[in-house]
Amino acid sequence: MSTHATARISPEEYLERERAAEHRSEYLDGEVFALAGASFAHSRIVTNLVVAIGLQLKGRACSVHATDLRVAVSRKGLYTYPDVLVVRGEPKFLDANTDTVTNPKVIVEVLSDSTKDYGRGGKFAQYRRVASLTEYLLVAQDEPHVEHFVRQPDGSWNLTETSDPNATVELPSIECRLELAGIYDKVEPKRP
Repeated sequence: MSTHATARISPEEYLERERAAEHRSEYLDGEVFALAGASFAHSRIVTNLVVAIGLQLKGRACSVHATDLRVAVSRKGLYTYPDVLVVRGEPKFLDANTDTVTNPKVIVEVLSDSTKDYGRGGKFAQYRRVASLTEYLLVAQDEPHVEHFVRQPDGSWNLTETSDPNATVELPSIECRLELAGIYDKVEPKRP
């Protein structure tokens, strides 16, 4: 999320402005934050994830979406554009515009140096409020590394993580598998 905020507005004002805007922005508790463009590595990782998940979901009651579908975490809290999200079953929309879902099952965020703290901290704290969300993946942009959070029956979250390029991450809530080699296909590691 960008650090430049505008004056406080209501969620309704945000949605009205956002639906007419040329550039995307997020909303958090009355503030609007412009979203920066993505790097090549970020875009490639998102594409790899959408393709890998999408192929596994063919013919099933799940849909995968990338970057342009908004999620409403709560009516007054966070409105955001996850890098990748999966909806299981019928999508539930905030309103008749069908551009803001409220029932993501899986959310994936691709992290850069400027977004990693927010993705792990404040953003994840917001996402944990979404009752339908059962898995949250944080994918490093500059090196092979995936953090996988899974909601437990008691509401707590279990973390597993890997940097093994030969590893596979299981997504039990949507019965998918992601190979790290596939996530990072055609992505050059960041040079020191």
